[in-house]
Amino acid sequence: MAVSIAVETPFQEEVKGLIEALDAHLTPLAPPEFNFGLDLEQMGADDTTVFVARNADGKAVGIGAIKDIGQFGGLHLGEIKRMYTDPAVRGQRVGSALLAAIEARARELGIRRLVLETGAGEGLAAAIRLYQNHGFTECGAVLNYPDSGYSRFFEKKLSA
Repeated sequence: MAVSIAVETPFQEEVKGLIEALDAHLTPLAPPEFNFGLDLEQMGADDTTVFVARNADGKAVGIGAIKDIGQFGGLHLGEIKRMYTDPAVRGQRVGSALLAAIEARARELGIRRLVLETGAGEGLAAAIRLYQNHGFTECGAVLNYPDSGYSRFFEKKLSA
């Protein structure tokens, strides 16, 4: 599927709908205290870039974001947040296109290490495969996330 990826505001109704769908998918997979998604205000902050994938008809079919953490552990760190594709387009490389845009933005910002936290349950197996297929490797708990058994953590080091 050909999609266009662009930086957009999360405050659009169509994008809010994707975020609500993501939250509905994640809610039954872990207790509320182990769901770490950014809310709309956090997604709209200056340190976060939100990407929206749109199909040929202009419909939003996926989202993903990068939060610029700054210097952390001696490296400029970025965190991937709120990755989601509409179930109707899964398997059509929308997630791959979003990850490519996020990685390009990370390089523009001078980020040298990308990290992410995702759920550990079977309901996120496809997301985990996506990250692994794009060079992310599993690591220990990142940032201030608890190592709870409800999360898996991944990283990818970027060259200059």
